[in-house]
Amino acid sequence: MSSILLTKLLLGPGLVVGASLAGRRWGSAVSGILVAIPIVLGPILLIIAIEQGERFGAEAATSSLLAMVALAVYVVVFERAGRTLRWEVTTLLGWAAFLAVALAVSQLDVAPVPALIAACAAFALALRVTPPPSTPAGPRTPPPAWDLPARAVATAVLIVAVTGAADGLGPALAGALSPFPVATTVVAAFVLAQDGPVAATGMLRGFLRAIFGTVAFCFLVAVLLEPLGIAAAFAIGLAGTLAVQVVVLLSQRE
Repeated sequence: MSSILLTKLLLGPGLVVGASLAGRRWGSAVSGILVAIPIVLGPILLIIAIEQGERFGAEAATSSLLAMVALAVYVVVFERAGRTLRWEVTTLLGWAAFLAVALAVSQLDVAPVPALIAACAAFALALRVTPPPSTPAGPRTPPPAWDLPARAVATAVLIVAVTGAADGLGPALAGALSPFPVATTVVAAFVLAQDGPVAATGMLRGFLRAIFGTVAFCFLVAVLLEPLGIAAAFAIGLAGTLAVQVVVLLSQRE
């Protein structure tokens, strides 16, 4: 258990740092694509399945899949608020929107397929109402020396807070909290604060395009966990995620 938790705490901040560096090299949209990888959600669901059993884990994965609707709402609220508000207020509004929707959908009892349809529809709609910026992003602000360490620490703190809140909850509520936008918040908030709303919109659009890989991950884990077991279900789920990410990255280069 401790080794899994340690791995999660290292991988989450590592992803954020890597996504931040990639964004400096190839643009904020690439950062959005990379933070869509389920590097936080995946370990949370894995710990749930190991500790609580495969049936509990499958139910939590289904709840996480349905809670993707809340994540789509978070992105839309963050992007719209970030056009005129400071990053602190924008972040709080985005979190409030996520929690409100996630707590609401956690009360619903749905099968994986309807949850998959709801998640895909929500992200497709979010992408549609988040058009590309009409003006190019301005020059990037040179980041201070403490930038990357601050992003890593902020990610670790959020991971601890989210996993701590999920302890002791049932599968529906634990699963609904699992997609909490940890890495997304850190990267989006820093991009908004340092480079402005146009760059933040580009980052969030990249995230929306790539998040379908995480949707596939949750669906595959939900339907395969009981019949195939933990190792096979998570391996196939990760393979599905990576396949979607490759397609998105290739299309991003066109």
